[in-house]
Amino acid sequence: MKPVCVLGNGQLGRMLRQAGEPLGISVFPVGLDAEPEAVPYQNGIITAEIERWPETPLTRELAHHTGFVNRDIFPLLADRLTQKTLLDELHLATAPWQALENEEQWPDIFAKLGDFTIVKRRVGGYDGRGQWRIRPIGTVELPTEAYGECIVEQGIPFDGEVSLIGARSRSGKCVFYPLTHNLHQDGILRTSVALPAINPKLQPQAEQMLSAIVNKLDYVGVMAMECFIVGDTLLINELAPRVHNSGHWTQNGASISQFELHLRAILDLPLPKPVVSSPSVMVNIIGTDVNPQWLSLPLVHLHWYDKEVRVGRKVGHLNLTDRDPALLNQSLDGLMPLLPDEYHAALEWGKQVLAASE
Repeated sequence: MKPVCVLGNGQLGRMLRQAGEPLGISVFPVGLDAEPEAVPYQNGIITAEIERWPETPLTRELAHHTGFVNRDIFPLLADRLTQKTLLDELHLATAPWQALENEEQWPDIFAKLGDFTIVKRRVGGYDGRGQWRIRPIGTVELPTEAYGECIVEQGIPFDGEVSLIGARSRSGKCVFYPLTHNLHQDGILRTSVALPAINPKLQPQAEQMLSAIVNKLDYVGVMAMECFIVGDTLLINELAPRVHNSGHWTQNGASISQFELHLRAILDLPLPKPVVSSPSVMVNIIGTDVNPQWLSLPLVHLHWYDKEVRVGRKVGHLNLTDRDPALLNQSLDGLMPLLPDEYHAALEWGKQVLAASE
């Protein structure tokens, strides 16, 4: 099989490499500043763990490589303006939005979108960065340089957050995991819960939405779609043209992980629908040192990224999966004293989602 080069050498590239090893697929995560002659890309397939990148000797070289899968899709979806425009063209529901060009727009924006708005940088800005919650009294808090570089959305009083992870093959076949329930705190994903039972209203709706997007783009590989739940309706929040944090539970909770699924799709290998037979919980480890005592709990799978621990930085995650939600609940209770207090609300939320599924 052809080698796979991953543009970006963070944890997603690392986990793609790990997924390739059992299949005999050589996966090479490469830093953006790598020398082109040191990267075995000539006869390989190129993918990426990031949506955007600066121009370097390597990225200039790869820009013309015919094996760079989805090369022209990354910049389209990396810019929230063009991403939202695509969703509007496909008549897919999102929060009402518009481009933010100047300060004089605010009276019209509040009249159109209401008194609670969210400003997001068009490019970059994730995990709570590059975003501002703005009410009529707070517009002065927005940096001057944000104008012309942002979109503004209506603040949505949603009932919950979910994501759909799916993959499309070169022939157009699409497969999906069950919807993942997500909890964000300060814009950072803290916990995800995946349930094997399909939500009869939301799952088909989400699959139709993501199918429309990947088919329109002729996309190949794994894509994540984050949504708000409003009643029985989904509103698309963001798209990620890559493997995604909210799909990490698939490493231990599905017959095929999202990382293996992505490699299968871009290498044109068989792409069956992954089997999910047990509930799973994923807990992000954010700015917390590794604790070997997590491994004293038999359901805990530790995935450590071997990164410097800093405040607000994702440095690992814990996956827990079992057919018995009660055993999962017990394990989440067991994690409580082994994690700092700021994790406790997210663990309790995970228990509530599991309980609601019984």
